[in-house]
Amino acid sequence: MRDKSKSGSPRLLRELLRDVSRSFYLTLRLLPGAVRPQIGLAYLLARATDTIADTGVAPVTDRMSALNRLRQRIQGTSYDPLSLERFIMSTDDGSTEKERHLLTQLDQALEILESLPEFDRGEIRRVLEIITSGQELDLRRFETGRQAGSVRALADLRELDDYTYRVAGCVGEFWTRLCRAHLFPRVSLDEVRLAEDSVRFGKGLQMVNILRDLPKDLRSGRCYPPADELEKLGMSPSDLLHAENWTRFRPAYTGLLGIAEAHLKAGWNYTNALPWSQIRVRQACALPILLGVRTLALLKHVNPLDVTQRVKVPRAEVSRLMRRLVMRYPFPGAWEALYALNRKN
Repeated sequence: MRDKSKSGSPRLLRELLRDVSRSFYLTLRLLPGAVRPQIGLAYLLARATDTIADTGVAPVTDRMSALNRLRQRIQGTSYDPLSLERFIMSTDDGSTEKERHLLTQLDQALEILESLPEFDRGEIRRVLEIITSGQELDLRRFETGRQAGSVRALADLRELDDYTYRVAGCVGEFWTRLCRAHLFPRVSLDEVRLAEDSVRFGKGLQMVNILRDLPKDLRSGRCYPPADELEKLGMSPSDLLHAENWTRFRPAYTGLLGIAEAHLKAGWNYTNALPWSQIRVRQACALPILLGVRTLALLKHVNPLDVTQRVKVPRAEVSRLMRRLVMRYPFPGAWEALYALNRKN
């Protein structure tokens, strides 16, 4: 960071990350210090925009307006006050207390962004522009004019792929450009393949979130399994609100699981294409991929339409995986085997 006087900045970012995301906080701790603040800041800004977009009690127009104001502040095109009191004070909008606390710290987060070197600041702004475009598209697609209690679906797999790129695939590109510039700028790599796999890495993680959070999203009126895939089964989006329709939905869900797993495998290939000397980066990539693979394995044994069955990898298993990432790293064969090990049912 350019402004060394901001001695409290790393602590602020660390504490906010620990509060709003246990899993990403673990990933961030593995990253080298040269890229940790920038990636952490980008995540927090994206989490803030997501909190605003998902605030259920505020009208869509208010959410769009607030999201646009924050987007302009992030891009440096406006310095107008954010005026997020409604989002901060509300306690019945689906956001957590820690997410609302994050919104109170946005001015400080934006100051940190302004203090970064031009390259880092530009990369964060680029990825946040794509992410907010996805969030705005989501609001228009699912919320504008929707009647209470109704469920809208994406049209097809193309729309699903576009959505996962905008909110997560672009993060893989951002991560790669930042790490490349700061950590291994002169190492010869297959740039095209690395870029493609970095996008699939992000898409895979978002697909895991979609499949795991399906019952909750449906009750918010959002159906990410595409309408044309449901139509092939003689189903409508609202049919997925009923757990007893799981058997009919299974073929479409199995196909989505396959897409998610293929993306995560590309993410694993991406991880192993990085320089072997970049131990911390490779471990930081491996952790979410292997947790994602493990989550998919668990999802195969539950009814994904049952709102009472939310899948989550136990803390003890996460701790065990983190130990394995360290202990197996010196042994390439044992390291490679981690993917298949976590993929087991």
